[in-house]
Order: sequence, then structure tokens, then C-alpha cells
Amino acid sequence: MEYFTAKVLFIALFILIIHSIETLAYAVRLSGARVKLIASALSLFNMMVIVSRMANMMQQPFTGSLVDSAPQENALLFVEQQFRVLIGASTLGTIIGILFMPTFTALFSRAIIDLAAERGSVTSLIKKRFSIGYIKRGMKHIQFPRISYLKDIKLKEIPVQLFFFNMIVTSVYTIGVLSALYASLLAPDRAGSTILASGLINGIATILLALFIDPKISVLADDVVNGRGRYINLKGISVLMITSRLLGTIVAQLLFIPGAQYIAWMTKFLVLFQ
Repeated sequence: MEYFTAKVLFIALFILIIHSIETLAYAVRLSGARVKLIASALSLFNMMVIVSRMANMMQQPFTGSLVDSAPQENALLFVEQQFRVLIGASTLGTIIGILFMPTFTALFSRAIIDLAAERGSVTSLIKKRFSIGYIKRGMKHIQFPRISYLKDIKLKEIPVQLFFFNMIVTSVYTIGVLSALYASLLAPDRAGSTILASGLINGIATILLALFIDPKISVLADDVVNGRGRYINLKGISVLMITSRLLGTIVAQLLFIPGAQYIAWMTKFLVLFQ
């Protein structure tokens, strides 16, 4: 367990928080549809996404330092073991997000109403939400998922293609940085090219999510507010998304090494332009 250092634990905690936030972001649209304030809900959703993306950028230099400090004699195995711990942290973070989904759906409902009442003032919202009285009232909303939460959800009404698409995109996003860093060890002469490839990979994954997944959920949320759809259908697809996200972090363990090998192979073509 010599690869499991304090630095790895710190980065794993960072990644755990990031994936918990991104999982809980699915609860925002549910809350918005429940209180019929979709625009305010999307504003809160965007804030959460920005925080998670910023946190992801902050942890990247620390993750890169694991490659720099790896022992020369068995760097590949050492870094692989450390990175698999980090991928496991993304799975654990997603599970934590799932466990707190009902709790945060209720809390976000209140937060969205308060955001609208404060006329969009985020500072006023944060000041109010972190007061002692609000925290005490928020503790009453703590609840964990129950089987009854899945009641009336019909799997046949859930698009299977969306499930697998979100799973693959999540797995690629989970290992984008890690595979690129590992590829720098597979192709040390092209280390700069392989590391910078992580931005392209994560960028493509983010664009795919924005183009093919977010609009679908947003339209369903609008249908609920406008009376053209049922809340249970929106809840069903939200359950679908967080489940596929969880599986995506598990599939990431399988794609980690092949992804690094592909990045190392792909950067060979950059030499032709020198």
C-alpha cells in the first residue's frame, strides 16, 4: 500500500467531492419542476457545474505531481495503482451523491424559491442558507433513498440509448485527465502532447453532454411545468442518469489503460507535422 499516500488521499477526497456535486446537480431540475421555477433552477444548476469544473481544474496539478514523483524503476505500475484509487473515488463520490439525492432535492426546492425571492442575488441566498436557523431546518430534510422512491417509474418509458450514451461519456470524462497523464509515461518523448490531450478529451465529453443529454432532460422538465408531462417521468430519467453515471465510473476502470494507450498512439501523428 506504499502507493496510497497522503497526497493520493487528498486528491481522492477532491475527486469524491467533485463527483458528488455533479451527481447532485441532477436533483436541481427535479426541484425546479417541483416548484415550477425552471429558469431559477437552471441558474442554480449552472453554478454547481461551474464549481465542479473549477474544482476539477484545481486538482489537476496535484494529480500531475503524482507522475512527477513516481519512482523510476516501476513508475507505470505505481502510477496505475494510484490512479485506480482516484477512479474509485469518483465511484464513491457518485454513490454519496445518489444517497443524498432525496435530501438535496428537497433542499434545492427551498433554495430555488429563495433565489427567486432574492431576485437572483446569489450572495443574499448564500448568506441566508448558511445561517444557523436554515441549517437546523435543513437537517429535518435529511432522508435516504427508499424503494418507494422508484414507485410508478416505468422503465419502458426510459430511452435505453440515452442510458448507454451517458454511461460512456461519463467514463471518458472520468479518465480523461488520468489517461492523458499515464500516456505521458507510455510515450515520454511526447509527454507534453499527451498531457494537453486531456483538455480536448474532456472538452469533447462536455460538449456531448451539453448537446445530447442536457437538452433532453430540460425539455422533460419544461413539459412537467407546462402540464404536458408527468413529474414521475422526469424523476425516472433522473434515476436513469445517475445510475448510468455510476456505471460509467466503473467502466472507467476498464477504459483507463486502453484510453492511455490510444492517446499515446494518437500523438504519434503529431510528429509528422514537425
